[in-house]
Amino acid sequence: MNKLFLLLMIGWSGAVLAQHQHHEGMTMPKKEPSGNRPKADTTKPMDHAMPAGHNHGDMDMDGAMKNHDMNGATDMVNYGLTMDTTMGMTHSLSRNLPMNRNGSGTSWHPDNTPMYAYMSHPSPKGWSYMLHYAIYLRYTSQNMNNPDGRGRGQQFGAPNWFMGMAQRKIGQRGLFQVRAMVSLDPLTVSNGGYPLLFQTGETYQDQPLIDKQHPHDLVSELSVSYSHALSKDIDLYGYVGYPGEPAVGPPAFMHRISSFNNPDAPLGHHWQDATHILFGVTTVGFRYKWAKLEGSAFKGREPDENRYDYDAFKLDSYSYRLSVNPSPSLALQFSQGFLHSPEQAHPEEDVTRTTASLLHSKALGPDSYVTTALVWGQNSHHGVNEGSYLAESSLQLKRWAFYGRYENVGKSVEELELQGQIEPEDQVLTINNLTLGTNYRIAQQRNTDLVLGAQLTGSMPDKTLQTFYGKLPISGEIYLRLTPSLMTMRTMSGTHHMKGHH
Repeated sequence: MNKLFLLLMIGWSGAVLAQHQHHEGMTMPKKEPSGNRPKADTTKPMDHAMPAGHNHGDMDMDGAMKNHDMNGATDMVNYGLTMDTTMGMTHSLSRNLPMNRNGSGTSWHPDNTPMYAYMSHPSPKGWSYMLHYAIYLRYTSQNMNNPDGRGRGQQFGAPNWFMGMAQRKIGQRGLFQVRAMVSLDPLTVSNGGYPLLFQTGETYQDQPLIDKQHPHDLVSELSVSYSHALSKDIDLYGYVGYPGEPAVGPPAFMHRISSFNNPDAPLGHHWQDATHILFGVTTVGFRYKWAKLEGSAFKGREPDENRYDYDAFKLDSYSYRLSVNPSPSLALQFSQGFLHSPEQAHPEEDVTRTTASLLHSKALGPDSYVTTALVWGQNSHHGVNEGSYLAESSLQLKRWAFYGRYENVGKSVEELELQGQIEPEDQVLTINNLTLGTNYRIAQQRNTDLVLGAQLTGSMPDKTLQTFYGKLPISGEIYLRLTPSLMTMRTMSGTHHMKGHH
C-alpha cells in the first residue's frame, strides 16, 4: 500500500508538471529583444520579492528580472489570485519568494495558493501586517444511522482559529517576522473536544480521547523568525516558537487550502501534522532556488489538557524536512521526526513519524480554482508501523465550492481502547473515510465572507470494527463559516489598509 501511494504521488506530479509545460489557452506577452530591455539599477537595495509565477527566472538583487521568460507563468497570475509581493509583504522566510508560498510553521505551499486574509501595506516604519482566521458555527452528528453504535454523538459548536503576522525588512537582505495564532476551541467546542468518529489522540480528564477531536490550545503559536538572503537564490533562516511548529509534515490541515472548506480534522492528523502545536521549537533552514532543507529541535510531547497555560519549554526531539517546489502549482515534501514521548497516555513510547506530501493549486478563472493534497504519514514504535493516507480536493467556482476528502488510516486495538474485546490485540485495524461537501457564499461585506455549507461522511471500517460501530456509519454536519475574502492583485492595488477582496 505504501508503494502504491508513493507511485500515485509520483504519477500525479509528472502529469501536472507535463501540464505546466504547455499552459494551453493562455495569452502570453511577447518577449522583447534583449537589447530593448532596461538595464537594472544596481544602486537600489534588494527590496522586491519575485512575483509568483516568475520564481524560476533570473533576478538581480534589486528585483529586476533578467532573461524574463514568461513560460513559467501560470493562470493564477493572469487571474490575479497570486499576490504581487512588491507591495510590501513577502514570504515569511524569504524576500525573494511570494507570500502565497507560506504554509504553517516553516512549510511551503505552491506559489499559486489562493489566500483569504486582510493585509496592510507597509507602515512608515516598514512593518506589514496580515490577519487570517476561520470560524465555523456548526452542528455535527456522528454515526447517526447506528443508534447503538460506538462513537455516536452530536454537538453544536464553533471550531475556530486566528493567526496574525507582522513583518519588517532589515537592511538590504534581512527579513524579520513575528507570528501569533490563537484558538477559542476550549470555549466553543469544550475541553473534551468535538465528536469525530474514529478519531484518536491526546487525553481529557486523564482518559484517552476516542471518537473525539481534541481542542487546540488558546495560544497555538507564538514565534519569531529571521531570514538572510545571501543572493536571490539562497536564503538562510532561523525560527523559534513557544509554542511553534517544527519541520515535520505538510502544512497543518487548517492552513491547507485543499482542507479550507472542511471543519473536521483528518483522522490521520496524529500521523501527519499533529506537531503543529509544541511548546518548544527551534528550526534552521537553507533554501537554494526551488528546494529547501531544514532541521528542527523541539519538544516531542503534545500539549497537556490545560488549554490555557504554557507547558514547560523543552528540546528533546528532532526532525528534518526536504521541500521542493518544481513549478508554481506544486509543492512536495518529505520529512521525518523522532519524537520523544509524544502521547501523555503512553509516556514510555517514542515515535518515529515519517511523512510525504504533494500539494497542487491551479486557477480556473477569476475567483475560481482547484486545489488538491496527497498526504502519507506513518508512526513507528516498538516494531509497529501504523500508516495513514489522505487525498483531498476543493473546487471553487466563484460563490460555490465542492470538496471531498478520502482517508485510509490504520489504528491499533490499543489506540481505539478495545483491549480485551478484540483478539489478537497487536493487530492494526483499517478505517476508510469518504467526505463529500459543498458550500455557498451567502454574503460578503467589508472584505469578509459568510458561507453556508453541509457535508456527509461515510465510514468503511475493518470488519472487526463493524461489531462496535456498525457496517457503514454515516456522519454529517451543516455550518456557517466566517473568513476574510479572497485576496487578489486587482483588489489590493492602491489599498493601504487591512483589506481583502470585495
